[in-house]
Amino acid sequence: MNILHSLILGEQGEDLLILHGFLGMGDNWKTYAKRLTPHGFRVHLVDQRNHGRSFWDPKFSYSNMAQDIVEYCSYHNLNNIIILGHSMGGKVAMHLACYHKQLLKAFIVADIAPKKYDPHHQQILNGLSDLDFNKISSRAMADEKLSNWVVDASTRQFLLKNLYWKKSGELGLRVNIEVLKNSSEAIGEGLDKDAKSNKPCLFLKGQNSDYITDNDHSIIRYHFQSASYSMITKSGHWLHAENPEEFFRVTLTWLKETSIL
Repeated sequence: MNILHSLILGEQGEDLLILHGFLGMGDNWKTYAKRLTPHGFRVHLVDQRNHGRSFWDPKFSYSNMAQDIVEYCSYHNLNNIIILGHSMGGKVAMHLACYHKQLLKAFIVADIAPKKYDPHHQQILNGLSDLDFNKISSRAMADEKLSNWVVDASTRQFLLKNLYWKKSGELGLRVNIEVLKNSSEAIGEGLDKDAKSNKPCLFLKGQNSDYITDNDHSIIRYHFQSASYSMITKSGHWLHAENPEEFFRVTLTWLKETSIL
């Protein structure tokens, strides 16, 4: 059995698993996790399959990723957990809440709705696939090459966190780009009509993001009858990084107000 890699912060408290978004990794959430541990949490920064330091597998779907979390919790003897999922990780959290509801106490979804999304990562995936590490020997060279595909510098910086030194003088990618470059349809999948949960949950929207619209509240409520909503101001899709103070305050306040702590 393959068990997901994680970094666990905190010696005791409520077990809270953070599930990163597409092409991210648990390490992206370390600053947030360090702030959360003094408030009664043991935080698990999980790398999902084909990401970070976790195993690679040709199977890549939300049911696969949800089952990975079930097996992770069994391995670590976790139950009654809280999940915070961003984007792709939020979809995994929704699947767990609907199909493995005995495992969860509550969950937070950051900037994603239960609906189907059209594929929109292909330019980024093509750029990462175009990185030839037989010719690229530095992060600066990788950044220059990727700029042909991804104009925004902050997006490139996020993507290039996946670079690592496989050995002296040889760079590689932590993401399994051969699988992920064909995964746009799977990443965009919405929840099945029968997927429902009444677990306490909070849906967060980045003010400048179009991933969740006002029209999505009805589909969220259809699947999750106990859903609460909040907006993180002055932020887009990476709301936890763009407005970390407000993101931390809103999430911690909700956890306290819903009597989870």
